[in-house]
Formats: sequence, C-alpha cells, structure tokens
Amino acid sequence: MHHANHFYGHAQVLARYCDLGELDAPPRMLGYLQHGWNIGDGLAPGTPYVEGAPIFVWSEQTRRRAWSLGRRNVTVVGAPWIYLLALEPEAPDAPPREGTVWYPFHGWEGQEVKGDHRRLIATIKDVEEGPVTVCLYWAEFQTRRIRRLYERAGFRVICHGYRGHWWRQTNPDFLLGQLTELRKHKRVASNRVSSALFYGLAAGCESAVYGDPMVLHAEDPTFGGVARIRRQWPELHGTHVDHAVARAIADDELGTAYLTSPASLRRLFGWEHLHTPAGAGR
Repeated sequence: MHHANHFYGHAQVLARYCDLGELDAPPRMLGYLQHGWNIGDGLAPGTPYVEGAPIFVWSEQTRRRAWSLGRRNVTVVGAPWIYLLALEPEAPDAPPREGTVWYPFHGWEGQEVKGDHRRLIATIKDVEEGPVTVCLYWAEFQTRRIRRLYERAGFRVICHGYRGHWWRQTNPDFLLGQLTELRKHKRVASNRVSSALFYGLAAGCESAVYGDPMVLHAEDPTFGGVARIRRQWPELHGTHVDHAVARAIADDELGTAYLTSPASLRRLFGWEHLHTPAGAGR
C-alpha cells in the first residue's frame, strides 16, 4: 500500500523471511508498516492515512500510543531488523570487533539538519578511543562540504545508500549492508536516539548518545521531540552507558519478543496468495 513500506528494503526483508522466493518486485502490504523508530504512533508525522487501514508497528508501547491517538487497527509485528537478524545470524568465527560506528543525526528529502559538524567532530575525538567510522545519510554524504569535514578529521566515512522513495531506487540490501558494518564495530554512537542506535545494540554493539543533537528544520514538536526523549530514556544518554540496560530498551523498542512466524506475517500482510517455494515454511 504505502510506498514507505518499502524504505530501506523492509518489504524485501520480510518477503524473504516469509519464504516467498525470488520476486520481480517487493510485494505490497495490506496496510502501513512503521519504517523507523519514533515516539509517536509509528507513522511519520503528516503521513496520509486511510482511516481503518491496518498499521503494523514495532513495539507494544508504540501500539499503546497509537491507540491513545485513536488508531484502532494496530498490530505489533516487530521491526524488520529483528527478522533480518533471524535470517543472518552472526558467524561464530567472526573476527574481533573494534572501534565505533558513529551516526550523526540527519535530515531527509523534505527537511535539512542544521548544526555545527566541526564541534561534533571535536567531541567525538575527545570521547572515542579506537578507530571511528562515520556513517552519513545519503543527502549529507553527497554534500561534499560535510563529507570532507569528517574525512579530514581522519575518520573513515561511509554511507549505507539510498532508502528509496515512491517505489523507486530501493536498495533491497540496505539493511544487510548496515548489519555487516555494525558487526565490525564494538560501539555504535549518535547524537540522538535513533533506529541505527537500536539496530547496533541488537547486533551486539555497546552504545552511546552524546554531542550536540542538532536541529531539524521545522521539526514537528507534536510528540515532545528531543526533550521528551531525554526525559523518557535517560539511560541511553552519555558517553558510556550500562550496556545491559540499553540492550533491554533496544529489545523493547524493536519488538524482539514479537518475532512472528512466516505464515502469520503472510496472513497479516495479505501475502497468502503469493507463491511459496515447495518445501518452504517454518
């Protein structure tokens, strides 16, 4: 249904988990899939919504918030990330991890981030002891001025790629590439709590949130913004945090306990009519 269901290759990951085999295009879901961590009802602010359509959210707390806002047809399925982890277990002989992968807060096609990247770089250098990989969102990565600041600071600078938009240019391996990168590092860090932070924790990284959170142009204050996040999740903020506590929060926010069977997902998403290879199914 909604094109955001396919951001980051989410539909492809879930179709693969559902044993649907090779498809020419990712299947359309019968409803709206939460495409990123947020502190609202699972949908991005301003998302056009067909009243009564199913909404598939990552966590029980998101379902409760959606209910409080009048959404009724809401089901917890967990984040696509937990399905990817089920499909791609870490190799027992994986090389030792080192350093930190750092995700500066980013904007998107409709909103830019304003902040002092030089100041953030200085803060990162003061805190991190090992090698640092900085992962920029595609828009910031393409902005040579920003990318060069981090490169000149001596950081390895990468980009996971384009998330896709309006069913075009979707990278079906976006999350797989991100998982591969996270598993190289001991720590994941950012200047704001984000999907990437929780992904890193679920992938076995220690975590940190510090530095100037920066400002998103015309940021929607409906759900409380950065101030609320800092109040509600103080345990995640700091240069060094309690890993066990942070990992438990990540499991809650990603809905790890709600990992659903392929057959149940196919039924929820309206995929029962799609071809399943002989002998597939779990």
